[in-house]
Amino acid sequence: MDMITTTDSLAAACERLSRHPFVTVDTEFLRESTFWPKLCVVQLASTEEAVVVDAIAEGIDLAPLFALMANENVLKVFHAGRQDIEIVWHLAGIIPHPVFDTQVAAMVLGHGDSISYDQLVQRLTGAVLDKSLRFTDWSRRPLSVAQITYAEADVTHLRDVYRKLDADLVKRGRSEWVTEEMAVLISPDTYRQEPERAWERLRSRVRKPKDLAVLMEVAAWREREAQARDIPRSRILKDEVLGEIAAQHPTTPERLAGLRSIPKGFERSRTGEQILEAVRAGLARDPKTLPEIERERPLSNGASATVELLKVLLRMTSEQHGVAAKVIATVDDLERIAADHEPQVAALAGWRRELFGEKALALKDGRLALAMQRGRVIALPRPAE
Repeated sequence: MDMITTTDSLAAACERLSRHPFVTVDTEFLRESTFWPKLCVVQLASTEEAVVVDAIAEGIDLAPLFALMANENVLKVFHAGRQDIEIVWHLAGIIPHPVFDTQVAAMVLGHGDSISYDQLVQRLTGAVLDKSLRFTDWSRRPLSVAQITYAEADVTHLRDVYRKLDADLVKRGRSEWVTEEMAVLISPDTYRQEPERAWERLRSRVRKPKDLAVLMEVAAWREREAQARDIPRSRILKDEVLGEIAAQHPTTPERLAGLRSIPKGFERSRTGEQILEAVRAGLARDPKTLPEIERERPLSNGASATVELLKVLLRMTSEQHGVAAKVIATVDDLERIAADHEPQVAALAGWRRELFGEKALALKDGRLALAMQRGRVIALPRPAE
């Protein structure tokens, strides 16, 4: 099978694909040495054909591909598609829509918490995929016949997986559940890499407002540097170094040099001076403008016992309805339900509330009891006193 290497061939293929109600999509990319993913290959398939696109072919314009991704009349089917969608967002500034993620659908249908593509293919179709080329260098040219065949298989089998999952969702009345789950995948907020928000993924490393202020400034500086130089964040500074700087907030080269994680001589470099400037900017922040630091609230003995009961209810619900427990509720959801009256958690919204949330509240309030019947846990309503 030949790869598509020209804009005209890509446009013709995308025009053909756009006549179908859905296309399956996968990408091959590299990210080990860059901040942004480097797109190398794109695979697409309809019910009639499959194409493999050389995304780094000289002179190729991917505009026809992005137009297809934005075509509202064509459903785009991915498996664990977050990184694939991020690539389209970064290169074209659009979110593919509408989308269907087979990994999410599989969780909703009880196939496990995060089932891999090859496992799902084997379970639903019986086919065994050769994953020996999973870690190949997709940027090297020419690609071998084996690589192209491997890439094509990722979207041809996905057609059968999608159809089987979709039929099962319709049969069990859960299509809308998956539609709800797609909201996060198609939100631009999921993919924005704003330097000012870089601290959020590191928030657990600080306990004091002053530390948080420094972390916000240093994390934003690192994010801007990583994006501008297109290298991984860790090549600039590792997370643990950011945490130490936030805790110690050095304002002079001597104090920066005194940190255990800082290499000798680093404090006199251009990067060292930029870090010190960021620390000073953080210390100059008005504490009133800082976001509130979330404190871990220890659960009372009663709440801890309630969490354990909620875990039993969750497992019972998962087994009874054939839905992965992880997708129904997280441990954090259960702890917040146990501790608060009616917290804003995913388990108490949408289909999750109908399936589990209402029972969780009833169990916590004493309106529901758990019992054993023939070796299985069941839930029973408690009569009003």
